[in-house]
Amino acid sequence: MSAVYKIKDDFFDDTFFLIALHSTLEDYAIAYGLNGVLKAKFKRSKADFDLSEIRSFPYYDWEDEYNCRYWVLVSNQSSKKELVSNNDLFENETTYSTPRLIPELKEVDYFLKIEDDDDTLDGDTIIKTLLGIPNVMAAYEVDVNKLKSRNNLIF
Repeated sequence: MSAVYKIKDDFFDDTFFLIALHSTLEDYAIAYGLNGVLKAKFKRSKADFDLSEIRSFPYYDWEDEYNCRYWVLVSNQSSKKELVSNNDLFENETTYSTPRLIPELKEVDYFLKIEDDDDTLDGDTIIKTLLGIPNVMAAYEVDVNKLKSRNNLIF
């Protein structure tokens, strides 16, 4: 009789602070606004975060060496559209779907992920500061442990 070994597939032990942003701004405008209100230096990464061939997400990052924090601004919408074929009355119509980084929070436009080494981050102050960016309608903390697709946040 052979032994059966089970491997726990939840390798997600990274602790970070996650903020959801609702905004009509483009990603570069959000990064510019963050640089202004947070005195940050977000830069566009050279390559997008690719989950698959059709799921690619642009992101901006900043290494805050003074406070030992790593900040990532990532779009919840893929930069590539997925062609959906229809087998119904409107099969001649071209339909596209927009894949999401975190599908269970599809109404969120951007996520701000903050990795803090010494746990001195004041999330409420950061959220209040983010609401000072023009065209940011809402900003709030997301409980990462309740997300089904939290592994998509590992960069």
